[in-house]
Amino acid sequence: MENYCKVALDAMGGDNAPGEIVKGAIEALNANSSIFTYLVGKEDSINEELSKYTYDKKRVEVINATEIIETGDPPVMAVRRKKDSSLVKAMYLVKEGQADAFISAGSSGAIIVGGQTIIGRIPGVERPPLAPVIPTRTGFSLLVDSGGNVDARSSFLVQWAKMGSIYMRDIHGIPNPRVAIVNVGLEEEKGNSLVKETYPLLKECSDINFIGSIEAREIPSGAADVIVCDAFVGNVILKLYEGTAATLIGLVKQTMMKNIKTKIGALLIKKDLKKDLKSLDAKQYGGAPLIGINGLVVKAHGSAKANEIRNSILQCIKFKEENINDKIKASLS
Repeated sequence: MENYCKVALDAMGGDNAPGEIVKGAIEALNANSSIFTYLVGKEDSINEELSKYTYDKKRVEVINATEIIETGDPPVMAVRRKKDSSLVKAMYLVKEGQADAFISAGSSGAIIVGGQTIIGRIPGVERPPLAPVIPTRTGFSLLVDSGGNVDARSSFLVQWAKMGSIYMRDIHGIPNPRVAIVNVGLEEEKGNSLVKETYPLLKECSDINFIGSIEAREIPSGAADVIVCDAFVGNVILKLYEGTAATLIGLVKQTMMKNIKTKIGALLIKKDLKKDLKSLDAKQYGGAPLIGINGLVVKAHGSAKANEIRNSILQCIKFKEENINDKIKASLS
């Protein structure tokens, strides 16, 4: 199994578990022969779903877990007390070196707590950020942090800028990622105390391509590749992004179905429009990595379907191949 990318999947996490989780795992297995998957959760339910598919049974192992961490469970207490939960047992596979990566569509809080307390941080990392890829007009950007650290320090943001740059360079092939800090204006003297303290520190970093401040309205245009902010700001940006995209897609569909004229027009542009609207869907890039963990922890959307789980698994391959964690260690040393 040495040549495999071994992924521990929380099969009971998320709104559509275990059906869509198992389906996504099988799609990833059938798409790439270098993947081995541990499906962790209620054994009978997982095996029932597996029976629907054809796949290489040598590359799947089901590990029974009797408990589930629910979204409403207090994260710290849930991780401590629910030792036989699918989330905790899957994380221990990474901690013990049996798996290279962990993926879950379950509780964000439990994933962040478990990632830090069970798997542990890379030496030198102060706080691991959640870093989702968000679509832009020119491609996509990495948003760090979007949910890990609501209260942040300037030193956190500097580390996130460095780790985000490595991720975008080596995972997504962007040679010299542009780094910007979210602000209420472009002038250096603007912003709250955190931004004012962090800006000059980022400016002094010789190992990142810092381009200054970015206002929220510039983010969708692709003005920066790595967008740095505390998790309060980042989560607001992410949720507004998702809500706006869903609203726009709904309005376009509503307009196309309004009358005979618009329906004819819709038929003429359907293929191109479908392609363009798909580019607004962040789920095509997989889940959000919790960067700075000893291993790889990926948080998928709670509503994740098979396609997002599939893409989340596939993104783990390059993370392992590129030795991202070793590069982060070198950068922070």
